[in-house]
Amino acid sequence: MTLHPNFSLRQYNTFGIEAKAEQFVAVHTLEELKTVLVEQADQKKFILGGGSNMLLTQDIKALVIHVDLKGKSIIAEDKDYVWVKSMAGENWHEFVLWTIDQNFGGLENMSLIPGNVGTTPVQNIGAYGTEIKDTFVSCEAMDIASQALITFEKEACHFGYRESIFKHEAKDRYVITSVVFKLTKRNHKINTSYGDIIKELEKQQVTIPTLKDVSQAVIAIRRSKLPDPKELGNSGSFFKNPIISKEAFEQIHQLHPDMPHYIISDVAVKVPAGWLIEQAGFKGKRFGDAGIHKNQALVLVNYGGATGQEILDVSKDIQATVLRDFGIAIEAEVNII
Repeated sequence: MTLHPNFSLRQYNTFGIEAKAEQFVAVHTLEELKTVLVEQADQKKFILGGGSNMLLTQDIKALVIHVDLKGKSIIAEDKDYVWVKSMAGENWHEFVLWTIDQNFGGLENMSLIPGNVGTTPVQNIGAYGTEIKDTFVSCEAMDIASQALITFEKEACHFGYRESIFKHEAKDRYVITSVVFKLTKRNHKINTSYGDIIKELEKQQVTIPTLKDVSQAVIAIRRSKLPDPKELGNSGSFFKNPIISKEAFEQIHQLHPDMPHYIISDVAVKVPAGWLIEQAGFKGKRFGDAGIHKNQALVLVNYGGATGQEILDVSKDIQATVLRDFGIAIEAEVNII
């Protein structure tokens, strides 16, 4: 465990942005994490997971602690369910594939989402009709000030759409060290409600899909729309899909009858941000080395030399144009640093 001064974070963020950490350390055990927190008690700290959901717009004037805790295990099971614990530093997609190999159901619709397990509760990540909260049981987190290990049960996490307590009241107070999921062992609830999944399964001539079939369909869909961060810097979906009132939707829908939408409740409607951005004319556009992906307007990309500020400027231009054209405010899903 070594502290590195003036450390480049280019390889530690999926946008591939060049930014420096004042100091950097990777921790591989709970003991190492505790030691760093004790020995560097007076130092400002920045907790780094997989670097997949952030945009670095400046150097980080703090000690960056890269959480690289590994390991996964079955901690309980009965005839129908299994409780699986994963350490925070495990790669999310590799963990999902491992659960599918064990025939454990519940995470397959979230295949190929970038990042590590420890950051999944922060965003309450989700895709194709499922979210972390659907299978989440609890997470363990180390209190940065006291180094005590605290267990957060599901209710305590205040999950919402891409929201949790870790983005608000608990922000910068804890380091998530592990997560427990409750997954099915049989009678799996296969979720193919999204049209893209149905089309992909039909293309693969699958009529009775297994967990693996759904996962492979999701992987194929995501690969067709989303660039590999190793080849083209990005953080997946940059914006949240906005949820608007039913009255506002009905007014906008009269002007744009082809606007796709999802009914959330009697009073709320979700509108795909990607569709709004594409209609605003941004899909595939490039501004220097910052741009919008040609296959998915939700994805902002770094063509190699863009700064975080340049990508942020593009995102603000998109937000302003969508608000002007549709009267809908779209929020960044990515954390702006």
